[in-house]
Amino acid sequence: MPGMCEARQITRKLARMNLAIWIVIVGAVIGYLLVKRLTQVSPASAREWLNKGALVIDVRGEAEFQERHLPSAINIPLGRLGDEIARFAPNKEQPLLLHCLSGARSGMGTSTLKRMGYQHVFNLGSYGRARKIVTAKE
Repeated sequence: MPGMCEARQITRKLARMNLAIWIVIVGAVIGYLLVKRLTQVSPASAREWLNKGALVIDVRGEAEFQERHLPSAINIPLGRLGDEIARFAPNKEQPLLLHCLSGARSGMGTSTLKRMGYQHVFNLGSYGRARKIVTAKE
């Protein structure tokens, strides 16, 4: 019965491949979440910057912003951030707190602004996290 033995071997190989794929996927997700968490400003630090006059920048698209947004937030979609930030923050010492829906776009925006020379720019993370931080300050 060589056919049956070969089928079992193929089944075992597929099971090992599936396990390996799941390990890679889970590892990537955990890595992403850790990086995201580590690059976000702490709530206490964000509140200190807010008390020092930090601007809250929402880098989501205009439609997302219109749907709901923080009352104090300025909307500059990520794709236009580099071109439009100087209109709202001409001084590169101006503290800036960025947020989006999940924290990914605001992380990219934070990196962009740092490369442009902005000294005090931080990622607030997701809309929900930003809302809790900003409204706790008020």
